[in-house]
Amino acid sequence: MDWLARLEAPQNALAVLTAMITPSVLISACGALIFSTSTRLGRVVDRVRALSERFQELAAHPEKDDMFEERRVLIFTQLDRQTSRARLIQRAMAAFYTALGVFVSSTVTIAIISATARNYTWVAVVLGLIGTLFMLYGSVLLIVESRMALGSIMSEMDFLWKVSQKYAGDGLKTRPGGPFTWIGRKMQ
Repeated sequence: MDWLARLEAPQNALAVLTAMITPSVLISACGALIFSTSTRLGRVVDRVRALSERFQELAAHPEKDDMFEERRVLIFTQLDRQTSRARLIQRAMAAFYTALGVFVSSTVTIAIISATARNYTWVAVVLGLIGTLFMLYGSVLLIVESRMALGSIMSEMDFLWKVSQKYAGDGLKTRPGGPFTWIGRKMQ
């Protein structure tokens, strides 16, 4: 019953509770990352469904669109990017869920070690580091995925620019160089 006596001392009980709260903050961070990542995955799924519908419409009546080939290439490119994004997001979610589990086990380990064997506190530290590494890995995956999302948006905007230049009247056409050339020009 020596372990019970150690926990009955107020300073020891407070130290154990304080040590258990630290992984709880990381558990909360994992939860927020899981929520936002699952939202991103939902958006990718919605985007794939929209692209699929557009492709079916395009394939049903290719003769109605004089830019059929360009649209077909754009849709296939977009579907490829969305597939890659979904895979990255899934890996990130798996990393965040793993980190969550490791942080929960770290909290439990802190409580058990504090009560029974004080000389094994390194186990909780190792679990905390492992959880942090999984969070880092998931975050890196999301950075890569967000860059892919930007590339996807930029290619779609470039195509939209081509379409608008094709169908715009002569009074609406702008100088060549794309939609973002104004960023590099001085305001006059």
